[in-house]
This record gives sequence, C-alpha cells and structure tokens, in this order.
Amino acid sequence: CDYGSNIYAGNGLYVNFGCVILDCNRVNIGENVLCGPNVQIYTAFHPTDPQIRLEGLELAAPINIGNNVWIGGGAIICPGVTVGDNSTIGAGSVVVKDIPANVVAAGNPCRIIRHL
Repeated sequence: CDYGSNIYAGNGLYVNFGCVILDCNRVNIGENVLCGPNVQIYTAFHPTDPQIRLEGLELAAPINIGNNVWIGGGAIICPGVTVGDNSTIGAGSVVVKDIPANVVAAGNPCRIIRHL
C-alpha cells in the first residue's frame, strides 16, 4: 500500500502473497473478492507529456472492484477502472478499461472472453 487509508474492502476479501495496492486515490473492493498472487492495483499514473512529467506531477484515479470478483495471479488493474460484480479477470491480464459484471475477461489489454 502507499497509504492504506484509501482502501475500502468488503467482507470476505482474500489477498494472496505479493499483492500491491497503490492507493493514491480511493480503492473500493467489494465483498468476497479473491486476489491471486502478485496482483497489482494502481490508482497512480503520470502525464504522458514528457515536459509535464519532468515536473514530478503524479495523478490518480479511483478503482472500483465489485462483489464476488476473482482476479487471477499477476493481473494488473490500472487507474480509473471498474470491474463489475461476479466477473473473473484472467491471470496476467492488464485491465486498462472497465470490465462489466458477469463476464470472464483476460489478456493484454484485457478483453471479454465470455459472458457468465
């Protein structure tokens, strides 16, 4: 954790070893969420403009993870993303945009594989 004070987790959260949560902004984690080993959840990001980046500006966007979500080992959840209820994120996925409820999604970038 960066701060720890920006993480809000529901009952039944399981976090395996090596997980990282950079909580420069709010991280909402629903109930009965499972995080495999080495899952990374990042709210922080930097400007893409190199001149602005040199100023050391750090930005952050909240992350929302719904209820009954399973995040496979080594997955990366990027800033500003929402993962809907009951969804599964495949191991090693890079989630750069919202994932709706009730789907299996995987890949880099993470895409819907099938609906549940």
